[in-house]
Amino acid sequence: MTDTPSASQPSLDKKVFLPAFILIIFVGILLVLKPEQAELLLGDALKAVTGYLGWLYLLVGVAVIAVLVWLACSRFGRVVLGAPGEVPDFSTPSWIAMMFTAGIGIGITNWAFVEPIYYYQSPPLGIDPRSPQAAEWAHMYGQFHWSFVPWAIYALPALPIAYLMYVRKQPCCKISTASAGVLGSKSSGWLGVGIDVVVILAIIGGAGTSLGLGLPLVSAFIARCFSLADTPMLHFGVLGIWTAVFGTSVYLGLEKGIRILADLNGVFAILFLAFVLIAGPTVFILNMSTNSIGLMLDNLFRISFWMDPVVKSGFPEDWTVFYWGWWIAYAPMVGLFVARISKGRTIREVIVAQLIWGSLGCMSFFAIAGGYSLHMEMNGILDLSALLDESGIPAAAVAVVSSLPGGTVMLFIFTLLCIIFLATTLDSAAYVLASMSTRNLGGEEQPARWNRFAWAFALAVTAVGLIAAGGLKTVQTSTVIAALPLLPILVILQLSLLKWLRKDFGKILRPANYALERRPDGKTEVREV
Repeated sequence: MTDTPSASQPSLDKKVFLPAFILIIFVGILLVLKPEQAELLLGDALKAVTGYLGWLYLLVGVAVIAVLVWLACSRFGRVVLGAPGEVPDFSTPSWIAMMFTAGIGIGITNWAFVEPIYYYQSPPLGIDPRSPQAAEWAHMYGQFHWSFVPWAIYALPALPIAYLMYVRKQPCCKISTASAGVLGSKSSGWLGVGIDVVVILAIIGGAGTSLGLGLPLVSAFIARCFSLADTPMLHFGVLGIWTAVFGTSVYLGLEKGIRILADLNGVFAILFLAFVLIAGPTVFILNMSTNSIGLMLDNLFRISFWMDPVVKSGFPEDWTVFYWGWWIAYAPMVGLFVARISKGRTIREVIVAQLIWGSLGCMSFFAIAGGYSLHMEMNGILDLSALLDESGIPAAAVAVVSSLPGGTVMLFIFTLLCIIFLATTLDSAAYVLASMSTRNLGGEEQPARWNRFAWAFALAVTAVGLIAAGGLKTVQTSTVIAALPLLPILVILQLSLLKWLRKDFGKILRPANYALERRPDGKTEVREV
């Protein structure tokens, strides 16, 4: 291998930063000024994408899992993402916490209590609404949407980026650079610039979706806690506070800001779920959770490929295709972030951490929170279906949390959890966006602070625009559309990784971990570690 580390200093990449940043701000302002036209345009685009290409999103979800399972089980799974003797920068609990909060964010607190109620009202596969069978499927389906497929999609770009950064020792905080195995010198030209701009737009779309979903939720909780009117002014106040929180975190960097926030988030989430499990209908939740595991495993292939082509209920497009699009839109951001924090881990460790620990975290959230809300609905304790239909997700979530013992205290705790959850995702997004708009950024270096904060501001502007243009439906639409151009890019990334692995490690078959060592003469050799 002839690649050598770059001696150039990190600097702003104006060819990527300027068009992406200006376009994002322009779109955000346009959404605010022309909300009705934007809503109609996005709606037409969504119909085209889901109507003609929904099947592609589902096939990608299955294919990604198959590729990663093969890679983890192959000899390449033992390759260390680093030089011989290098150890991870973060402890395993902090590493998993940062990975989890970057990949999930406030979405899980927004949906975990209410998504099963939507499925209970309008179940998939022709099941009778509000029936016992609908309740079982409602409890399981959210766990399916938030488990193995999203984390597999996240892992796909993380591996080639980490490999180039820590094994080949090249500055690689851009998707275009990680595509060089297939694109060659074109990855550093205008084709590479185009790839990076598209990826930045997709990241903004995915992260903007999280902020667009989270803002009304947290505003509703704060209004309830402090007996305030839930007005647009409150929304803007919450957005300002939020931007300050995650902007400060990303300004402080990985060790002093993002890691600490992720650790706090992990502790709060575990304590909150434990309280709901113990204070709620414990036996019912445990029984439903066990049942859902069997139901998912028994029907995994059916629901993974189900497009409902004859009845055309719209369920796959509204839920599964949307979620797969959301995960794909988030994939470059989470992949870049996971790559940055995974030095010293093996390829197999990264895949297992994402597929197993990430999936278990999400499934636990949906199993406990979803089980609690279904129990309240089915036993007539809370009419969550009516709340969702009349007042929307924030009002229903407030009602569920308020019903817990110590209602006011739990409202405060859950509000804090929501704020930290989204802040940890958005500071990761701003960090990655700043990294992608920086040239020659190595694995141990960080982008300029002003660059990180600028992207935090851009995320806030995008969220305001999406909310003004139509709320939930519009942010969902933007996500599915933003994911489409990323599909070929994900394929290119994986092919690049396989090409480098075969070139660098050849036909090593012994059961050990391996790292690539760079000798003083600039050449490399494989070492067993």
